[in-house]
Amino acid sequence: MANAASYFVDRHVAEGRGDKVAFREVGTGRELTYGALAAGSGLAAAAYHAADVRREERVAMLVLDQIEFPILFWGALKAGVVPVPLNTLLATPVYDTILRDSRATMLMVSEALWDVVAPVLADNPYLRHVVVIGAAREGAETYDAFMARAEAAIEPFEAKDDETAFWLYSSGSTGQPKGVHHIHSALKATADTYGAQVLQVREDDVVFSAAKFFFAYGLGNSMTFPMSVGATVVIFGGRPTPDGMVQVIADEQPTVFCGVPTLYAAMVAHMEAEGAPDAPLRTCISAGEALPEDVGVRWERLTGVPILDGVGSTEMLHIFLSNAPGDVVYGTSGVPVPGYDVRLVDEHGVDVGVGAVGELLVNGASAADGYWNRRDKTRGTFEGVWTRTGDKYERRDDGRYVYCGRTDDMFKVSGIWVSPFEVEQAITSHASVLECAVVAMRDEDGLEKPKAFVVPHGARPEGLEEMLKEHVKDRVGKWKYPRWVECVDSLPKTATGKIQRFKLREGV
Repeated sequence: MANAASYFVDRHVAEGRGDKVAFREVGTGRELTYGALAAGSGLAAAAYHAADVRREERVAMLVLDQIEFPILFWGALKAGVVPVPLNTLLATPVYDTILRDSRATMLMVSEALWDVVAPVLADNPYLRHVVVIGAAREGAETYDAFMARAEAAIEPFEAKDDETAFWLYSSGSTGQPKGVHHIHSALKATADTYGAQVLQVREDDVVFSAAKFFFAYGLGNSMTFPMSVGATVVIFGGRPTPDGMVQVIADEQPTVFCGVPTLYAAMVAHMEAEGAPDAPLRTCISAGEALPEDVGVRWERLTGVPILDGVGSTEMLHIFLSNAPGDVVYGTSGVPVPGYDVRLVDEHGVDVGVGAVGELLVNGASAADGYWNRRDKTRGTFEGVWTRTGDKYERRDDGRYVYCGRTDDMFKVSGIWVSPFEVEQAITSHASVLECAVVAMRDEDGLEKPKAFVVPHGARPEGLEEMLKEHVKDRVGKWKYPRWVECVDSLPKTATGKIQRFKLREGV
């Protein structure tokens, strides 16, 4: 049977792992075994049918990382309805847009998120049911009442490999999010490639991902990979602050930690002041944006564990280009994950050679089926077996790939391409900088030059702006230095940690 829930959930009961803890919540003491998940998701599937949510209809999931999430997600797959996990940190008008765009007929919402979405529910023309996980709300059914609709658990429906399983909405780092639909076989494809051959996840692992379930990266980290082998997952529903994440690692003793570059940078700064946690970590991974070399070096010095930096996308579901255990070179995104092919092409679609910068295209079995109701965007991104990433890369002569920036972020100075990421890496290597972003700005002659937005690390030293300009000149070349340096308290980011450089360019 091709239904992904059969492989990731029910198989473990048949193989004797029914009593193994699949998920445990930080701070609540709640746990969910594989057997309880199999039974609970079967009941959820029956409850969807009892509520007359029909096959292929969408169920929006505005749900925090909590025990109910995997029950509802896998239950939807068993029932043949399509779960759509939503970013839990958006504004009310964005939820209105997404709910209308997806035409979801049911909304699952955590009690803590009720107030932000409630104002748009009454006027939604598609929603037939709203279920709140927690205390009762007017116009909504409680999670317990919803589950009580089920008379008995049902078996997963017989899905096709290529049948749509779930949607994710892109993070919107360059504008409005788009609905990305993924098929049942894509989940196992990522588990068999990155999960098995790079992460090398094991049954005895305890996995903790700071990235949330709604994020493609987090979904793989916290469900796909550990559930492919019957491992245990630590789930944390709160905001991933650096001190909080260090405390969770100390308390929960994970063997695998999954973070993003901005969080790693903040955790490094915290640990340098307060000390690293004593935990049995064996593997750490990073994605979302390229990891600055300096952050990786400092993390490994503090913890003794390297970070496997890689690149993935919502469209490809997880990481397809990565460093690997025993083969880590900070400042690069590594090599293609087994099972994926990549190309670098110029603006005419012609392959570029070693040392040249081109857009990264990827081919692999986990590619999305397309964007919902966005035909032009679909045709511009998915070209036969190839998926355009929008990322600019350079391939070195040793076969490793070096991130240069988003296609929209690249610019020329004196006729030569400048990689914002290269300049950012140089700036963040300075001890007085926590993080930064570099964008193109026009000078008095109308020519594009680099401008850096810098978040200082600790007290801001006098003359920092000029110090950083000279630092960049020494590190990467005199013509690449930022002509303007602006110190800021924080950088605009998506909920998944990606810096929204378009907001810096637009002065938002």
